[in-house]
Amino acid sequence: MTRLLTVLLAAAAVSCAPKSPYPVAQFTTPAGAQVEASMISHGSIALKYKGFQIQVDPVSKMGQTEIDYSFFPKADLILITHDHGDHLDPAAIELLSKDGTRILLNPASREKLGRGEAVSNGDTLRVGPVGVIAVPAYNITEGREQFHPKGKNNGYILDFDGLRVYVSGDTEDIDEMASFGPVDVAFLSANQPYTMTTTQCVEAAMVLQPKTLIPYHLSDTDMQEIKNVLDSNDSGIEVLLYEELR
Repeated sequence: MTRLLTVLLAAAAVSCAPKSPYPVAQFTTPAGAQVEASMISHGSIALKYKGFQIQVDPVSKMGQTEIDYSFFPKADLILITHDHGDHLDPAAIELLSKDGTRILLNPASREKLGRGEAVSNGDTLRVGPVGVIAVPAYNITEGREQFHPKGKNNGYILDFDGLRVYVSGDTEDIDEMASFGPVDVAFLSANQPYTMTTTQCVEAAMVLQPKTLIPYHLSDTDMQEIKNVLDSNDSGIEVLLYEELR
């Protein structure tokens, strides 16, 4: 009877848990733990691992759309890739911060925000249960270099006890990607002319060879084309598409 009551109470707790307003993908570490990724908007995602809450490039408004962060607990770690307004939003950072929140950001964002810890390309550190590597993110196509100059901005590789998640930030398919592996999950930005074309996104995925690709930062990019090309070439890469990441 006691065991039955425990099971019933556990089931009730699960059924009463608030449903996420954002799509959630789950990934499993080599040790069997779960990493949850919430697809919030454009370049904004949230990750959760063993109760540790991460927000990447949180913004409170995209165009005319207000983004509600009230569903999420305060962040243990906030990552900022660069200082453009669709990635760096002081109001969203303040809303998600608590005592002890670590804010990691590229030097230009640190200067603009006036708080947090500046990290540059190549820096490696550990925050709670997560390893963090700051990697390059920049434009290479002639005429686009001014959007995201080389050496200024960050992408991030997050290591969840052997599950490696790459969040590209605003970049094209740079040569450095060949050294980023192994990568299990890749969030690759694809909105030309500011980041990658669909062709560049496919080429980047083929270099990185993630188990799962999630195109993000999409604007009006035809994300289905990315999936179609990878599927037709038997890449073995699972492609997950989310309208929320436009």
